[in-house]
Amino acid sequence: MFRSPSWKRVGEVRYPGLTKEELEGKVEGKVKAILHDPGRGAPVALVKTATGSFLMVAPEGLVVGQRIEMGAQAEPKVGNILPVKFIPEGTSICNLELRPGDGGKLVRCSGGYATVVAHAPDKTIVQLPSGALKQINPLCRATIGVVAGGGRIEKPFLKAGAKYHLAKVKAWKYPTVRGKAMGAYAHPHGGGAHPTGGTPVSRNAPPGQKVGIISSRRTGRRKG
Repeated sequence: MFRSPSWKRVGEVRYPGLTKEELEGKVEGKVKAILHDPGRGAPVALVKTATGSFLMVAPEGLVVGQRIEMGAQAEPKVGNILPVKFIPEGTSICNLELRPGDGGKLVRCSGGYATVVAHAPDKTIVQLPSGALKQINPLCRATIGVVAGGGRIEKPFLKAGAKYHLAKVKAWKYPTVRGKAMGAYAHPHGGGAHPTGGTPVSRNAPPGQKVGIISSRRTGRRKG
């Protein structure tokens, strides 16, 4: 019934494996191309190194032909990849690893960035785009800069066909019917005066917060 269009992706977007050379010195690479990855809001950079090539989330300001550095002795300049313990406090970073060597898990969407807040001997505190503070292993790597493609969501869709094509490439089920447009039997938001519908409280809410009718009076198709 439904297939994810994963064959359209340009490849796995992650840092290469963590090496001893990277932990003690630096590795140089060159940006060969900046690519569009279908279904991803941010552009992707193809980086060539002496040992191979890899794809990374492109920060704003990265250009084709630019030389980048990876490792403990790399300069904290836009596009370079460093362990967070070597990144100065207050620096904007993106494509942050959760565990050393996992290739980058956090802050990868267009326009996103995290901020290095403080360093300690056994951890680095980073402020995520949500505002939450997170403790990270100091050896986790991150790219200096802000993810390119910021402002993407400010452009209106204008027509349903544009949303259709986005949904098709992002593996969304489309179209999606709003819960408040349904009947009470079909969805917790259904029923009530159009167009507001019901606004039930969470089923996990404590007694006292759940007051009145928070679920449908009946379910199923009416018969007879």
